[in-house]
Amino acid sequence: MRSITPRQQEVLEAIQDFIREKKYPPAIRDLSEHFGISVKAAHGHVKALERKSMIRCNGNRSRAIEILHHQDARDEPALRKVPLLGTVVAGTPVLAEENCEGTVDVPESLLREREYFALEVRGDSMTGAGILEGDIAIIASTPVAENGQIVVALVDEAVTLKRFYREQSRVHLKAENPAYSSIYTREVRILGTLAHLLRSYG
Repeated sequence: MRSITPRQQEVLEAIQDFIREKKYPPAIRDLSEHFGISVKAAHGHVKALERKSMIRCNGNRSRAIEILHHQDARDEPALRKVPLLGTVVAGTPVLAEENCEGTVDVPESLLREREYFALEVRGDSMTGAGILEGDIAIIASTPVAENGQIVVALVDEAVTLKRFYREQSRVHLKAENPAYSSIYTREVRILGTLAHLLRSYG
């Protein structure tokens, strides 16, 4: 499926609106009148959408436009671009390397009015919490955390992803995999708390 032009998007949305309202597809003349263009021009837009596999037309009937791919921008969720700052190890902490490697699109409905960043998970120390290698962790930037939250923490200039517990005189960073030992430290910097996970199954 190829991308369509803004004008073709308008024509596609007009077809969708017509079908939604009338319960049957428009004729080419309906589109011509809607946009104030010639029948020939309207026919050209329809054929372009058909070539791009957005619609299917039956040439033997005047009202035979079938929608194949709905691309109504009004129905698409608003997205926020969250910076991808490299990887975080769910295992033994590794040296912190914060390099912006691009962005990931996250639905606005999942986010609040605060700063976020994303990290790709490496390692398997958090599998018990459903966090797998290759997941993209969406992290809410904050220097504080509550007991039981999963955090990205900086320990001795190394970054790790663990569950956070504050004890009397130290911090306990707990792995969610019995193959890994917990980290106990008095010096830790919280970089953020886990907000969401993105996972690809492709």
